[in-house]
Amino acid sequence: MLAVSPTSHTFPGNTTPTGSSRCLNARTESADAERAARSGRACIQESVRPIIAIIGAGPGGLTAARDPRRHGFPVTIYERDASSAARDQGRTLDMQSNSGQIALAAAGLLDEFFARARPKGQDIRIADRHGTIGFEHRTAPDELGNPEIDRGDLRHLPLASLEPGTIAYGKTRDAARPLGDGRHELTFRDGATATVDLLIGADGARSKVRPLLSPAQPVYSGILLVESRIGDIDTAHPALAALVGNGSFSAYGEGKGLIAQRNARGVVRIYATFAAPHDWAASRGLAPNDPEAFRTTLLALYAGWAPELRALLAACDATFIPRPIFALPVPHTWESRPGVTLLGDAAHLLSPATGQGANSAMRDAAALAAAPDLPAAVARYEALMLPRAAEHAAEAGEALANHADPDGPRGLLAQFAALFG
Repeated sequence: MLAVSPTSHTFPGNTTPTGSSRCLNARTESADAERAARSGRACIQESVRPIIAIIGAGPGGLTAARDPRRHGFPVTIYERDASSAARDQGRTLDMQSNSGQIALAAAGLLDEFFARARPKGQDIRIADRHGTIGFEHRTAPDELGNPEIDRGDLRHLPLASLEPGTIAYGKTRDAARPLGDGRHELTFRDGATATVDLLIGADGARSKVRPLLSPAQPVYSGILLVESRIGDIDTAHPALAALVGNGSFSAYGEGKGLIAQRNARGVVRIYATFAAPHDWAASRGLAPNDPEAFRTTLLALYAGWAPELRALLAACDATFIPRPIFALPVPHTWESRPGVTLLGDAAHLLSPATGQGANSAMRDAAALAAAPDLPAAVARYEALMLPRAAEHAAEAGEALANHADPDGPRGLLAQFAALFG
């Protein structure tokens, strides 16, 4: 998850189940989905299998391809990046027992996930701008409800399980022309074309598949996030490493937030959040290739905060990347159409405040991939996914508002106190 939010810890009755029961829940639901899928596969064994195209090779798109590919459906993922290692895959994510872990279990990847995950990443500390700790949670030895994993490591799990040639890299989709009966002709920027029976848009916030179903566009939330990182923090900055701990440390005040999250391999990612125009950086002449100017500007913005908090900004040894937080309207719905659907951010772009983005994308993918009659199952999948997405989007919007609360962490502290008792 990006920022601390109680909606990332959805335990019935506000109690924390044991690690074994959490894993059992994920495995049981995935087994039910597999049995349902098997019951329908026999009737399509001799039929012509539909050609499936997935746009986008993020965790959701990769998960959506694994089960159909395993059972003989022709599936191709079209990815605009030149390779799987073309760019930094970003922050740490928590895989939640009631969503992301269910998808991993359905894909047969849950054990491999736990081998790579960081359960102690569930540790949480929340402070005010003076550095006074108002809430702290230490992970229990058997607590496996929301283990953290770097996005690149998570993405590797389904990626490594796919057959060679499943992903077509360097493919940017320019157009999709409906041909009738749910079929579409895809045209790519390099001139290549493909005709498919089912088109799945897993292509993120600025989805080029979404306009086939909905005119909705992401709307700026008014909250800007500026991201950087501290490398080798345990050796180079041991005092800051102790402040951050094994999981996440966040501080709030004056309508601003400062979040530090432990990643793998000694990296801590730093996020400054505050209300600002979406072009805040450009209007000040700040560019990612000028980290000193960014640092000076942010340190001035956080003047009056505790020295140890400002030291997190001062210690950043990478570029500063402004990321305006956008979201789709809530609820975002559309009239189901044969042969095309959306999952993840393409369907329900959320603020990162609750950590639901990747979890929702992977659960979407598992629900869709488990259907034995994929093209016909689109309407059923959307009927289940859209209401759930609307609920998550509302929670994410509320959590984002808490992060920009002028009264600091008061709202978050109250929610966490109620959650953890």
